[in-house]
Amino acid sequence: MEAMWLLCVAAAVVAWGFLWVWDSSERVKSREQGGRLGAESRTLLAIAHPDDEAMFFAPTVLGLARLRHWVYLLCFSAGNYYNQGETRKKELLQSCDVLGIPPSRVMIIDSRDFPDDPGVQWDTEHVASVLLQHIEVNGINLVVTFDAGGVSGHSNHIALYAAVRALHSEGKLPKGCSVLTLQSVNVLRKYIFLLDLPLSLLHTQDVLFVLNSKEVAQAKRAMSCHRSQLLWFRRLYILFSRYMRINSLSFL
Repeated sequence: MEAMWLLCVAAAVVAWGFLWVWDSSERVKSREQGGRLGAESRTLLAIAHPDDEAMFFAPTVLGLARLRHWVYLLCFSAGNYYNQGETRKKELLQSCDVLGIPPSRVMIIDSRDFPDDPGVQWDTEHVASVLLQHIEVNGINLVVTFDAGGVSGHSNHIALYAAVRALHSEGKLPKGCSVLTLQSVNVLRKYIFLLDLPLSLLHTQDVLFVLNSKEVAQAKRAMSCHRSQLLWFRRLYILFSRYMRINSLSFL
């Protein structure tokens, strides 16, 4: 038991060492990713519910801000599962403000076609049509959304992946428009950030965003805007989840 405890402490120290190295080379990494992603691009973050932007994508949003991307946000529901839709829309706008996304670049769809309900399968064609419309209207050249696992396995998250995958595979995206999907990980990796950091740095996907301490505080402030959702288990999530500090993403 004592040996296991010492191993965990040693792993944590190594992880923090990796983080220190990351912080010291952050500007260099940002320049490298800027070359790959295209600095000052127009990016559309497609999410299913208010709080997805902070709970899952904060490292991506803040990382893209380093690259001077114009980030647009398209939320496909008001998060009305518990009849809190109006409250949650306001919370989303507050969170986006903390993350640097102005209200003029935030679109919330409040439609019966896209209910906040894990038991309802959203129509892939309809989701794809709405996505494509926003991509074309805003001159988007990078779309960011969930991967096939939806991070949490929520069917609404997976529906967004299915739609963007369809657009990509059918060649319907505008020329030069790329797609990045957020890597889902198992439960163990999701909640042991300190131990997972070295693995993430060594075995990342196409793009990796890691927040420094100042940005982590900013991400936590954004998540704290979703007061209606801050149940005890989400407070633990804020403390321990890798998605509050690290995002690994892959191109389709």
